[in-house]
Amino acid sequence: MGFNRSIFTSKYTLFFSRGLSLVLYAIWAYDLVRFEHFKLFSLYSILFVCYYLILNQTQLKEQQLTYLSLILRLVFIGAIPNLSQDFYRFIWDGRLVLSALNPYLTTPNELMGYQPDLFPQMKLLYEDMGSLSAEHFSNYPPLHQLPFLIAATLSKHSILGSVIVLRIILIGADLGLLFFGKKLLKKLQLPTRNIYWFMLNPLVIIELTGNLHFEGLMLFFFVMALYFIHAKKWHLAAFTMAFSIAVKLVPLLSLPLFLNKLGWKKSIRFYLTTGVVFILLFAPFLSGNFFENYSTTIGLWFSNFEFNASFYYLLDWGLETTTNLRLIHSMGIIVMSFIGLLTIYQLIQNKTKTTALIPAILWILTGYFLISTTVHPWYIVSLLLLSIFTPYTFARVWSYTLIFSYFAYNQFSVDENGYLLCLEYVPVLGVLGWELFNQSKARKLKHH
Repeated sequence: MGFNRSIFTSKYTLFFSRGLSLVLYAIWAYDLVRFEHFKLFSLYSILFVCYYLILNQTQLKEQQLTYLSLILRLVFIGAIPNLSQDFYRFIWDGRLVLSALNPYLTTPNELMGYQPDLFPQMKLLYEDMGSLSAEHFSNYPPLHQLPFLIAATLSKHSILGSVIVLRIILIGADLGLLFFGKKLLKKLQLPTRNIYWFMLNPLVIIELTGNLHFEGLMLFFFVMALYFIHAKKWHLAAFTMAFSIAVKLVPLLSLPLFLNKLGWKKSIRFYLTTGVVFILLFAPFLSGNFFENYSTTIGLWFSNFEFNASFYYLLDWGLETTTNLRLIHSMGIIVMSFIGLLTIYQLIQNKTKTTALIPAILWILTGYFLISTTVHPWYIVSLLLLSIFTPYTFARVWSYTLIFSYFAYNQFSVDENGYLLCLEYVPVLGVLGWELFNQSKARKLKHH
């Protein structure tokens, strides 16, 4: 007797997978602690199964998938993030700006030393943001600070109130991303349904809506920029690209790749406009030691912090074993050199279509994350969005295996395990290698 595959496509399976997702996200939001590893892994694994079952149901209309995307996000509305404490710093920065102080000029440690009662819940926010955040200046660009200020304005005395405001902003960004993502897919003659591989991905829902990471806002502006580039509206593209970079700096890595698409003359105007808008967004904060403080803080990500790295750990291990030296202090130069070479290679291809531009950006960001010293789970959300415009699925695999990075968090310490890192990265690199091989084979057959 053969296995009945129709069980995966029946209306009962569809109903069950949606209902189960709702319940599991609620448990995740309100009854999970970061160091409960078995529970974390079990919930995430089942959510991934449900995610695939839902998206393989062809009878589900896109409108239904949109409603489901929204409902699953709204489950988190009243939850305090449980996998990341970054939101405490977000609220701190917002209340600091509301108090007319510059978050790029004063560290929380310094401020607690001479003005410990500047704004409500200051001591609680300081203690909960963690010592690493407390000893550094803010590293969040100006447009990233705007939601923090809005949350501080609307909720001056409640951490939960501020969390809800930030969450509503991020859900709005996701819906905007859905709108422009669909428009771009349609323009590129790709299935608009692809966008739901992003919108319903558990990593996206948990890290953006749940843990309040602002990659969602960055990607909203970024997908707008791609849409306007494709529609030959480079002025609008320059503005939205500047907004995207002013949320998170990562899109800076993609800027050189627009050269082939726009040509030299338009590119110069595009880059100038993007640069001017970006600087203007920083203008309210430009005073004192801003440049020194901000560049030093950003530099720490290359020269001091290590978490969930792949090739960096291998290179560092090899160097330390053979020479007793550490690689970390040279990583800024190494990363930029590697990305520079990868960018030149992509530009040499001289591809001008948007369908070639997006995979080129995907490879630049993939290379960057694979060689980086620090790769938090929410970073990979960018690859997930870009991959829906391509035939590649390795980012989707990575969005699942990233759950192993959370096993490093114990109740009072962070301890990474090499075997768990292998469980995360080996499947991703295996799928990536296989997909590149198949694409190369397909191109050769096409030319013959």
